[in-house]
Amino acid sequence: MYSWEELRNRVNDFISNLKYAREPLALYEPITYTIAQGGKRVRPVALLMAYNLYKEDVEKALYPAVAMETYHNYTLIHDDVMDKATIRRGQPTVWTKWGENEAILSGDTMFVLAYEFLAHVDSDKLPAALALFNEMAKEIGEGQQYDMEFETRGNVTEEEYINMIRLKTSVLIANCMKLGAMLAGASQEDADNLYRYGETVGLAFQLQDDLLDVYGDAALFGKKIGGDICCNKKTFLLIKAMELASPQQRKELEEWMAQENFDADAKIEYFTSLYNSLGVRTLCEERIAALFANCDSYLDAVSVSPERKSIIKSFADSLLNRLA
Repeated sequence: MYSWEELRNRVNDFISNLKYAREPLALYEPITYTIAQGGKRVRPVALLMAYNLYKEDVEKALYPAVAMETYHNYTLIHDDVMDKATIRRGQPTVWTKWGENEAILSGDTMFVLAYEFLAHVDSDKLPAALALFNEMAKEIGEGQQYDMEFETRGNVTEEEYINMIRLKTSVLIANCMKLGAMLAGASQEDADNLYRYGETVGLAFQLQDDLLDVYGDAALFGKKIGGDICCNKKTFLLIKAMELASPQQRKELEEWMAQENFDADAKIEYFTSLYNSLGVRTLCEERIAALFANCDSYLDAVSVSPERKSIIKSFADSLLNRLA
């Protein structure tokens, strides 16, 4: 079994050797810029780890792993345009560097490249891989639509929010793990349990992002702190705060959220102070811990030795430690 660091290095080496020998450069430079920024490579490494549970020749799974990473980065480019986000992974976002139209077009091209990379899987597994990928892509679009709709709604429930982040974030990690298992010839039961494992880890991962947007270190988080607050994003923290706030606190929250022109630092300070006084940070941390505890049951049900599964468990633990 390879460690997740070794698998991440393989992904990074593979990506560094990708050459887009096409023009115009203004279309492909943003693609290279985005995909080369790195990070933990959670999604491609998840695919390779699931594959590696059953087989050692992980190089055969590198193209589909990078297909998933390319697709993921396409969604980030478009998300940043929609959210008007200026920083991603500590660097200027594509639309701020090249323009909105260029970002949209480069993102569209990355979507096509993801299919091109996915087409490298063995021909007997390609129909199932495409079906999985297509369903995933539709679900992620659905999640993004819910996310946008929630920005103008004041009555978003915790259940609705969890379903939205499941669609927008969790299904990608879940499908990476399921696809890796499928390509390695795992049983349907194992593939389904790995999907559920990835789905649950993905929910916890996104809830951590909610916390990091308020309480993280901008240098480590790679994005401006308080971005969700400024955009009135319905995060777990905000939903719980609106649920627990007194009538006066709720009125003040709604007044802040209704303002089109505001002092960003003052808004972030107000929301953070309110979250602290209502204890919603603790509630979010408890929900994250419960999700991580629950996901182990799915991994335990996978029919490979505990020793082989320990690599995946340590990977999930490393994601949890982003807040440590």
